[in-house]
Amino acid sequence: MPTTPREAWRGVHVAAALPFTAAGDVDHDAYADHIAFLAAGGCDGVCPNGSLGEYQTLTDAERAAVVATAVAAAPEGFGVMPGVSAYGALESARWAAAAAEAGAGSVLLLPPNSYRADEETVVHHFREVAAVGLPVVAYNNPIDTKVDLTPRLLARLHAEGLIVAVKEFSGDVRRAYELRELAPELDLVIGSDDVVLELGLAGAVGWIAGVTNALPASTVELYRLATSGDPADVAKALPLYRALHPLLRWDSKTEFVQAIKVAMDAAGRKGGACRPPRSPLSAEAVAAITRLTEELLAQGHR
Repeated sequence: MPTTPREAWRGVHVAAALPFTAAGDVDHDAYADHIAFLAAGGCDGVCPNGSLGEYQTLTDAERAAVVATAVAAAPEGFGVMPGVSAYGALESARWAAAAAEAGAGSVLLLPPNSYRADEETVVHHFREVAAVGLPVVAYNNPIDTKVDLTPRLLARLHAEGLIVAVKEFSGDVRRAYELRELAPELDLVIGSDDVVLELGLAGAVGWIAGVTNALPASTVELYRLATSGDPADVAKALPLYRALHPLLRWDSKTEFVQAIKVAMDAAGRKGGACRPPRSPLSAEAVAAITRLTEELLAQGHR
């Protein structure tokens, strides 16, 4: 679906994996090619500098260059939603300003990721970044950040005009309904691949996707079916979801970056190695992910 300024965060945005050269540098040509591949596969945008993009391992210059490459490679109507998470509010605000200058349409923001912030600190953090002027999608990942953006806190952030949506990664699909009650105008974005159907049925209007790096067409089809509101589409979505789920659930594992890159390799894309501290997966895990991906490809999934 075409991206408009008001809905720059909606649809399927891929948390794009970042390829590296044999020397360990960012491979900008391969990254631009991958963005073109995702657009051709029906995706609505990308999220550079997310966890899948290994932003924590990038220098400031590399991080800025990744956003520039994404914006330059994006075809017309294809959204770019950079991650602007950082140690604190001032640094995140600087990354948001850089994203705006580069031409991004929205940004994705974790709460402070350096310590377990209290509610007032979280609100201040989002105020600083929202003041830049780009739409802010909150990223709730209490597993990694140890800060839980509860439905009540998200409703407060939305009521103050600080966020337009939330990428929900808590794994608790029940929150979608409480969130709709407390903040009915706040957009829900699926944050984990293995709850696409559940949150799609609960009213999600976007998905920040991982396995889509390897299989864009089939995962985008799953999202469209799960969110259409048509019972006939839901009936079509269920067998597709069951077929994809053994691979989708890798998105919720600690080793999700390595796993998705292995799936990309199996699908003929450039996944490749990760930067430290992410070490290679075991031979058994690589074999399992490769087998799953090859079986899906053999079934016609792309």
